[in-house]
This record gives sequence, C-alpha cells and structure tokens, in this order.
Amino acid sequence: MFKQIERLMVRGYFKAYFVCLLSLLSLYIVVDLFTNLDDFIPQNQTGLGPILHRIVSYYGYRIPQFFDRLCEAIVLLAAMFTVAMMQRNNEQIPLLSAGVSTQRIVLPVICCAFFMLGLSVLNQELVIPRIGDKLALERKDPEGEKEIPVWSAYEPSGLHIEGDRALRPERSVRGFRCTIPETIAGSLIHITAKKAFFHNGHNTHRYRWELIGCTPRDLEPIPDLLEVNDAGRYVLYTRNADFEALTRNPKWFLLASTHRLYTELQRPESNRLAAVAVLFHTRLTRLLLGMVLVLLGLSVILRDQTRNVIVSSGLCLVLCGLFYDCCYSCKLMGDNEIISPALAAWLPILLFGPFTVVLFDAVHT
Repeated sequence: MFKQIERLMVRGYFKAYFVCLLSLLSLYIVVDLFTNLDDFIPQNQTGLGPILHRIVSYYGYRIPQFFDRLCEAIVLLAAMFTVAMMQRNNEQIPLLSAGVSTQRIVLPVICCAFFMLGLSVLNQELVIPRIGDKLALERKDPEGEKEIPVWSAYEPSGLHIEGDRALRPERSVRGFRCTIPETIAGSLIHITAKKAFFHNGHNTHRYRWELIGCTPRDLEPIPDLLEVNDAGRYVLYTRNADFEALTRNPKWFLLASTHRLYTELQRPESNRLAAVAVLFHTRLTRLLLGMVLVLLGLSVILRDQTRNVIVSSGLCLVLCGLFYDCCYSCKLMGDNEIISPALAAWLPILLFGPFTVVLFDAVHT
C-alpha cells in the first residue's frame, strides 16, 4: 500500500513540476516575444518563414538557460504543491494514524526534488557550455553575421592584444593592436594593423594571427612570436589570446562549465575576477543550496497541518524570498571583494542550514 502511495506522490510531483515549468516558460516567451518582436523581423525580407525560423531558433536555444535559472524555484513550487494537495485531500492523516512519520511520508517528494536538482547540474555542465556561442547572439543577429565589439587579451609573456570590431564568419578583427613588452623584444613595440585574421594552429599549441596593413611597416622578426612576411604584413603567434578570448562577452563565465572556471582561475595571467571565483564556489554548493531551499519550504508547510493551505504557501514563499535575498546579498559582497568568494558561497548555507534542519526535525509526526 505504501509503495502505491509513493508512486502517487512521485507522479503528482512530476505533474506539478512540468505544469510549473511550462507555465513559466510560456509566460517568459510570450512576454519577451511581444516586447521585442521587431528585433526578429529580418531587413529586406518578406514572408512568415524567416521570422518563425528566427523565433524558434532564438528561444529554442534559451530553454536550457531558462531551466538553469529557475530550476530551484520550480523544484520548490512542485514540492510545495504536491504536499499542499496531499494535505488538502486528507491523505496524510491515515498514514500518521498508522504510525508513519511525516518525514517518511514526504521522502518521495524530497527524492524527486534531489533528482531534478541533479538534472540542473548536468544541464549546467554539459548542455549550456556547448550552446554558449548561440546564447551569446543577439535577437537582431541570430546568425552572428554582424560586427561585434572586441575586448582585450593577455599572454603570460606580457603581450597585450586589443581591437575595434570583429566578424565571426571570417574570424577577423578590424583595428587590431598589440603591444610587445621590453622583456621580449628588448624595447617596447606597438603594432597597429588595419585587419587581422585568426587561424588555429595545426599540430601545435600556438595560434596564428595574420596581420595586414601594419604600422610600423618594417620590423625585425622575433623568434616564436613575430614573423615578417612583407612590408606591413606580419604573422603573430599566441598561446592563449585566440579569437574567442578577444570577442567573448565580459560575462562569458556565466555560460562556462565549472571545470573551465577552475582552469581560468589557475592561469597565472588571469585577471582573477572575484565574480568568477564566486561563481565557481557557488557551483560547488548549488546542489546543497537547492536541498536547503526545498526542506525549508516543506518545513513551513508541514509545521502546522491545521493551517490554511494558502496561508502556508504564502509563508513558504516569504521565507524562501528571504533565502534568495540572502544568497544575492552574499554574491554581491563576494563580487565586490567585501568577503571572500568561498564565504560568499557558503554563508547562506551556514545561516539557513542549521535553522532548516531544526525546523524540519520539529515537524509534527
């Protein structure tokens, strides 16, 4: 009998989960689409086909990102609705009368929540990094054909590279500039090129930049760094400063895997941005944070079973709102280097974890 009740609770949880997911996803797409509909209309093209293709392509790639951002909230809502409906239908009283504890009754819901949180981690590590280049595209440029801004990149040797604008299809940079330090060339050298084309290295760990229209026009070659082909035409070799490093968005790390974040933080030439370190530690605590949130919400609903379901759900949402405010405040303090990145990730758990355990243990059985 109890296994049948467990199956019913698992079925009810996933039903509530997918209803919440589809409702929020549909609301997001409808509001965002009607707000930015003009951005999806191609210039000098007519017909409904190209517009629909842009819309489906844009929002199709953003479904995993939407799932990643709202996974914890949807997991909590599904657990809350499942337990609330169980109380409303008086399905809990017979089990309590049979000597089954409340914690044991809601165990299938907790296991389902843990499973969905685990899927969010897999989505974060395996899916989003693979489609990160598509998520970085704008609505007006779904194919990546327009010019994009260029940032700056550094080499471990001190070489600095920057530019004006770049084109993804031909992997070129307009207004390419690089500075070679004295430690490499014996004197400080500034090179400005009208255009630079990026090429991946073949059977080597180096990247190749083909510079055209360079100033100064005559330079001596530098072994393993600068090759002179002709007047004003050079080939620059780099190890880390590739096309992606120059054109990636300053918030690129939000779409990177945890291993990529760790690798970036280990590089000696890395800027060691506090935001990257905070995100890395937050990734390590994400599963635990999600479970604390779920147990916190369930404890509020189960603590007083005579309370109105709507009132219990409202108190649950208020308490979880405080939890999210605490997480966001800790992240801001970590990003601004007020506290350490590790403390910014673990502080919400240290504050709410013991309180959640005590609250869940005090649920009437």
